[in-house]
Amino acid sequence: MIRFILAKLLGVVLVMFIVATVVFVISHIIPGDPAAVMLGAAATAEDVERLRKAFGLDAPLLTQYAGWLWQLLQFDLGQSIFLGQSVGAAMLQRAELTLTLCIFATTLAAAIGIPLGILAAVRRGQPIDQASTALALLGASLPSFWLGLLLIQYLGVKAGWFPVSGYGPPGASFPERAYHLILPAIALALPNAVLILRITRTTMLDVLSQDYIRTAEAKGLGRASVILKHALRNALIQILTIVGLTATIMIGGTVVTETVFGLPGVGYLIVNAVLRRDYPVIQGVLMVVSGIYVLINLVIDLLYVAIDPRLRRKVA
Repeated sequence: MIRFILAKLLGVVLVMFIVATVVFVISHIIPGDPAAVMLGAAATAEDVERLRKAFGLDAPLLTQYAGWLWQLLQFDLGQSIFLGQSVGAAMLQRAELTLTLCIFATTLAAAIGIPLGILAAVRRGQPIDQASTALALLGASLPSFWLGLLLIQYLGVKAGWFPVSGYGPPGASFPERAYHLILPAIALALPNAVLILRITRTTMLDVLSQDYIRTAEAKGLGRASVILKHALRNALIQILTIVGLTATIMIGGTVVTETVFGLPGVGYLIVNAVLRRDYPVIQGVLMVVSGIYVLINLVIDLLYVAIDPRLRRKVA
């Protein structure tokens, strides 16, 4: 078991090194110069060069890359060029909103997708199954930003039921802030709920066709007991996998959702960073998001071992 965990941790380190390299290269091939953007069109070449030197942008790329890797090893994400504060501080100020939104959206997506997927599998070929399949196709074809605009138009502007932008006034309570996240969470959750629904349905259909399910039914066990205690338990690994992957997808999806709803979260931060060519913020946010993605996958792998006794025996 210890060797299994060490091997996974070594894989995490290798993946993060590759991600760091790719992130650095991508952020520096974006057209535009942050010093020129900051100073504006009226700045002289001397002014731009002076500012580039002040931020270390005049150094060779390999030197900048090595310095950035050394910062990462010290858990230092660097200093924002435009915000006048560290990247870590800028992210922490906005992390609560983004994490809350992702938790709400993931919970909503799982609450919709898992029960509907189970029901569709149990009632295969019946109207509820056909309706779920149609819903999945419809949801998969709806971009989250377009769905967000529809929610703003009809539930926010016309009906007036929900706020359409912002995160509440300064000092607002958590329920009030959560109220502002209802529409963004729905817009983010629905397209991802259909993915959970389809995987849950497919996995449950596969499990329900196994011999041990028919044996359990032949022994006289109740239908609910067979589905929940036998079928669902054996399908749980695949379902947990897709829920975990959905959570990571939603972290990336917050970039669009926060922009549509005017939410000052991490997604909105990185959009502004790209527009301003703020390299440290771009690199820092992408590294943190990638780290969360890798961490979630690591937790899922460990849950596999905890849930499936066959895997526990294999890695023991």
